[in-house]
Amino acid sequence: MGYEVVGTWRQFLHWGPILALTVVFTISWVTVRCHLMWWPPWDSLGAMVNISVFLVWVSLTLYNYFAACLKGPGFIPVGWSPKEPDHTNYLQYCEECEGYKAPRSHHCRKCQRCVMKMDHHCPWINTCCGHFNHGNFCLFLLFAPIGCIHGLIILIPSVYRALNFHYYYYYRSQEPLVYLGFLGFIGTMFGIGLAIGVVLAVGMLFYIQIKSVIKNETGIESWIVDKAYDRDRGEEEGEFIYPYNLGWRENLKQVFTWSGRPKSSGFRWDVLPECHQFSLTTEQLMQKREKRERMLQFEATRPYSGSMFPLCSHGCRTGCCVPCTDEARLTLSVGDVIYVTRWKKRWLYGCKIVTTYHEGRQLTKRLRGWFPKHCGVRIEDEGDAEKKNS
Repeated sequence: MGYEVVGTWRQFLHWGPILALTVVFTISWVTVRCHLMWWPPWDSLGAMVNISVFLVWVSLTLYNYFAACLKGPGFIPVGWSPKEPDHTNYLQYCEECEGYKAPRSHHCRKCQRCVMKMDHHCPWINTCCGHFNHGNFCLFLLFAPIGCIHGLIILIPSVYRALNFHYYYYYRSQEPLVYLGFLGFIGTMFGIGLAIGVVLAVGMLFYIQIKSVIKNETGIESWIVDKAYDRDRGEEEGEFIYPYNLGWRENLKQVFTWSGRPKSSGFRWDVLPECHQFSLTTEQLMQKREKRERMLQFEATRPYSGSMFPLCSHGCRTGCCVPCTDEARLTLSVGDVIYVTRWKKRWLYGCKIVTTYHEGRQLTKRLRGWFPKHCGVRIEDEGDAEKKNS
């Protein structure tokens, strides 16, 4: 069974990679420029070693960044199904890909594919962080802050010397002079600000990611596990055990290898002895079944265009209290039936079933997203009527 890699040069024609690479090259340029004035590498061995080490951090950052982009997370082939037909009873079916989801895979609405061991969709690499690029993504998050810390060690003394240029020129003329000029000083201070931002933001993201790797648990799986422990379980189900936590040493080996290729194929995974390949997928199916039992049926009474911030058409309160998520918005026409599974004060999340015809064949598709609460009214089913009558 193969997987697909789709990383090409076109992937970098997106605001995320363009901005990320601009930040890396800006910090690198101002740091090298200041280093050549502050501690010229041709003057001493220490200076040569220092700038060489900094360039190593830059090289490792760029290598792992491009590897994370071009390797991709690994995509489940469209229309995939397991070799053993009875295994389909334990797997979720993806209507978008018209195939089954392998264990630990999830559908990404931005990549429009089922992703192996999907953690999240990252705009900075313009693809998902998943099975095959998780290790490179984590190493990128590690080396970028290290390089920025080293850069700050170079930039801050350089700015100090530039601000005290006349003192060094008249009283310590034997030492190298740092002259930045107006634009050079603005650019260097901008580089310092970027470096501090990378250390804080990317360093925090590395901490979050390495915690996930140590537990062998993706961000999506952490939600599933939390719900599994909170869910009322019948006696026949027994206690929930997360099947992929093999101990922190073995968990690290699942992602970081000398070959750069993770241990699993993406279709089968190492699990605890008391679990099986479909322990987590079985739990997901149970949670989705309970979710369907809890969902409420609504009918659209007002149209909604799917705008992210409908300030004019649906009022300021609705437009200013939008859900803090990049999830899709659900367009509505009067009379549409929506099955709601989540709700906020002024917004509801649900899906509607759309039927289309293609080459004489009837196709059904589920569209999911948020819509303003006042655009629909709840349809009472027989169970609700019985509760009211009683």
